[in-house]
Amino acid sequence: MLTKRGDQAMVDLKSKIREIPNFPKEGILFYDITTLLKEADLFHRVIERLAKFYEDEKIDKVVAIESRGFILGSALAYRLNTGFIPVRKRGKLPSDVYETEYNLEYGSSVLAIHRDAIATGERVLIVDDLLATGGTIAATVDLIKQLDGVIIGIAFLVELVSLRGRNRLDGYEVMSLISYA
Repeated sequence: MLTKRGDQAMVDLKSKIREIPNFPKEGILFYDITTLLKEADLFHRVIERLAKFYEDEKIDKVVAIESRGFILGSALAYRLNTGFIPVRKRGKLPSDVYETEYNLEYGSSVLAIHRDAIATGERVLIVDDLLATGGTIAATVDLIKQLDGVIIGIAFLVELVSLRGRNRLDGYEVMSLISYA
């Protein structure tokens, strides 16, 4: 497995991410990326850095997770000239879906993907804003496997290294632009 963490050029992005204690519940430190995304040059830098890493991978679809993952995933899909697939919470997609239940740091949830979102053998890049314990991404990997997609990589803007979410993604290329210990 190729392991790639953020480079020095991305370190200054950390200062643009707002940290909000006790959100969405007591004991959770929330990393608010909206303060970074509102600055056009920084948002552009993030998308370009992700695109540069994957531009030669012949990606068929970018899959992103509700909701902040949609921001990065749709921009990256556009930049890579590929399709965009949303993974949503239960009850939010209008057609036939595969679903999987997973645990969060502060509860559990169910994710869904349309059954016709990915054709067998399509090359998929998964994108989300933040890797914490890895439950959401592991559930997304499970959904893509149900559709027989080939996962080329998994990319994040932020990784919370101390929570070891990367350990749940063994066998996949994982890349994060910004790391917090």
